Amino acid sequence: MRALRMMAAAVPVALLAAGAACGGGPGVGGDFNPPARFEARDEGAVPGGPGAGQRYGIGRAATPAQVAAWDQDVGGLGAELPAGRGTVAEGEALYAAQCAQCHGVKGEGMEPAYPALVSRSPNGTFAFATDPKAVKAIGNYWSHAPSLFDYIKRAMPLTAPGSLTDDQVYAVTAYLLAVNTVIPRTATLDAAALRAVKMPAADRFVPDDRKGGPEVK
Repeated sequence: MRALRMMAAAVPVALLAAGAACGGGPGVGGDFNPPARFEARDEGAVPGGPGAGQRYGIGRAATPAQVAAWDQDVGGLGAELPAGRGTVAEGEALYAAQCAQCHGVKGEGMEPAYPALVSRSPNGTFAFATDPKAVKAIGNYWSHAPSLFDYIKRAMPLTAPGSLTDDQVYAVTAYLLAVNTVIPRTATLDAAALRAVKMPAADRFVPDDRKGGPEVK
């Protein structure tokens, strides 16, 4: 996510630099005269808003297949989990190939960019109320196991999110739960097995039932 923010921030800088090189651009000695493919067109934008009525020729409309590939939310209870299965051993190989370069060989993380994935609070304690520097990871700060599948499926690996098959996501999920000592290393995960997993810190999370208003802090 951080990398994406950096990329997004670089785009307008590059455009400004290009405008300056051509002798124009806002604040650089002239009016910016975009090439024909960047000409403004009325597309029903909010009148008077930034870039109103303009179309810059960047990107393309998503296809129905692309939308369907991303529209796969899995809630905390796992009712939406797809078919598939994966073992801890399969997940270990996938983790080494696709995840370790960012999150570390043992899931120790590479702060501040890439968080740790492996940590268990000693003796079942929950130190976060008294130690703000305590490491938050899957084994000690995750409420529902199915949502781990959801996050990996939609957001990982960073360089190609959504590229893993459902079987691969089950396998990586199984491996991460195993190295956090939540499930045994001999386990195989499918939808039913993943729904049955109880995370160690599950009882530390409560529903956010705030209604809004001045009483909400």
